[in-house]
Amino acid sequence: MAETLALMFMENAKAKPDIVMQYSKDAANVFQPTTYGQLLEEVAVLAAGLAGLGLGRGDKIGLISDNRKEWLMSDLAIIGMGAADVPRGCDATEGELSYILSWSECAIAILENERQLAKLVAHRDEMPGLKTIVLFDPASAAAEGAARKAGLDIHNFADVYAAGKAARAAKPGWYEAEAAKGKRDDVATIIYTSGTTGEPKGVMLSHANFLHQVEILPEIIDLKPEQIWLSVLPVWHSFERIAQYAIIYAKETIAYSKPIGSIMLPDFQAIKPQWMASVPRIWESVKDGIYKSIRQAGGIKKVMFGFFVGIGESFSYFRNMLLGLLPDFGKRSRILDLVLPIIPLILLAPLRGLGEVLVFKKIKEKLGGRFIAGVSGGGAMPGSVDVFFNAIGVQLLEGYGLTETAPVIAVRPQHKPVMGTVGPAIRGTEFKILDEKGVDVGLCRKGVVYVKGPQVMRGYYKKPEMTAKVLGADGWLNTGDLGMMTRSRFLKLTGRAKDTIVLLGGENIEPLPIEQRIVDSQYVKQAVVLGQDQHFLVALIVPDEDAVMAWARDNVIPMVDYEALLAQPEVKELIDYEISQAVNAKTGFKSFERIFRFELLAVPFEVGKELSAKQEVKRHVVAEIYKHKIAKLFKN
Repeated sequence: MAETLALMFMENAKAKPDIVMQYSKDAANVFQPTTYGQLLEEVAVLAAGLAGLGLGRGDKIGLISDNRKEWLMSDLAIIGMGAADVPRGCDATEGELSYILSWSECAIAILENERQLAKLVAHRDEMPGLKTIVLFDPASAAAEGAARKAGLDIHNFADVYAAGKAARAAKPGWYEAEAAKGKRDDVATIIYTSGTTGEPKGVMLSHANFLHQVEILPEIIDLKPEQIWLSVLPVWHSFERIAQYAIIYAKETIAYSKPIGSIMLPDFQAIKPQWMASVPRIWESVKDGIYKSIRQAGGIKKVMFGFFVGIGESFSYFRNMLLGLLPDFGKRSRILDLVLPIIPLILLAPLRGLGEVLVFKKIKEKLGGRFIAGVSGGGAMPGSVDVFFNAIGVQLLEGYGLTETAPVIAVRPQHKPVMGTVGPAIRGTEFKILDEKGVDVGLCRKGVVYVKGPQVMRGYYKKPEMTAKVLGADGWLNTGDLGMMTRSRFLKLTGRAKDTIVLLGGENIEPLPIEQRIVDSQYVKQAVVLGQDQHFLVALIVPDEDAVMAWARDNVIPMVDYEALLAQPEVKELIDYEISQAVNAKTGFKSFERIFRFELLAVPFEVGKELSAKQEVKRHVVAEIYKHKIAKLFKN
């Protein structure tokens, strides 16, 4: 195995230079190919251009952009030079970008466009070390002038590339020689976790962290040269990055699309991919789109679809039972699982075959006709979505990981996809499940998931105390997730013990800053934000009884008792206004961090019940106690 990601890419590009590595759209929205050989030359040229701007081994360089061809080119150029990129998407706020680039000590940043440049100019004083900007898309003269006035040296990507071309012509082997100096333990990237307090954590990931996974993933998924992956997730995120590195390792192809049905589905037809890395929400949207189309068709098509999906679900359940693909938490009998499904399968098989011809085949054709499987991560897959695609014969392989583990910890194996689990720990990785006292609970019992393996991060950049809170000296990382292992050591996730919320779209949200801002209201005493594996955030709100009662009296709101008062629409409007004023774009929050619905609770949270001795909210306890109220909040 190559020593670094850049060397891995270089070896494969030289071995198979004519295989298409990338499909990216041109100005006419038509996919254009770039071969491995072409990309290697482009990477080497760009690296020479960046070296001319002063970038060198050990430096950090900001890379603020959404998905595009130039992103991977820049990534491979930077890490091949022995530097580390500090990536973020274009949805990052001004505060996030200024903090990330300043804390990482970036002297150079590559930006997608002038909108990102404007964010940096607005916070220029907070980034004294930032000197040079490279723009993928040229900025207007006014934007460039404002940036130069702020003391930033502005360069267009095309100009840097042209300078690199001249430098490479003068020293044709420079990039290859520089890449050869790289070491497996060199930091390749610093990926910052989301945060709205200005204190996100920079996860330091080395070449070794990523390489460990790309060596092992082909054991779990049948990756073959020239197969195509449709890319729809943010390219800077650890999940999409490991997908790209695995594609390079297997000499496969990536095609850039977007997670928007009107774009993604035509791209399926144009590219005919075999694979797609995705978050659960994408598959849920595909499922909803199918059902919407069927509802609009109505009549016999709707009846036939519902019938054959029901047949498919029953058939797949009994098939999974026969093949040992149902999770076993100590209550299953393998003998019964071999005997019971035989007759149902014999009876259902002809109908399932007819459903394949009349219904399911047409759905698969919408995915290009060559689709093998989707690899899903970034949040738990809803059971109904998992069951639906299993029923129609579209395989979804749910995985599990964290930014802190670069990110893969486990993946449901392609040839042993146990439903409801995220698979076993990948080779070289260990799990243990601990209770609240730190005792290993063993198999089939719930606890906090700890992981140990070569993919675990080196730590949070310049934050040793925060690193020590989650990563022990013995190498065990506290994931903060709740889970339990089957008798075959397949992991099933059951919730989260740590605070971070992951929405179905993969957005990571820290609830504490949102809660703190809401509680700043004079009318709110306590707040808990929820939304794990959902489309949006909701909140349980404990109002300040005295303040609300006083407000009601001042506004002549009828009062029978306090609990009845909380049900009054005027009180709900008051709290809704307070929340909207606290959590919005002006106060530094993103659109997906806003509270969509809330429930008012008359009784405050108590120590020993919802609160710990330190007055900290026990979120998994709150989720259990108020599960019925929470479920209503998430109903459409």
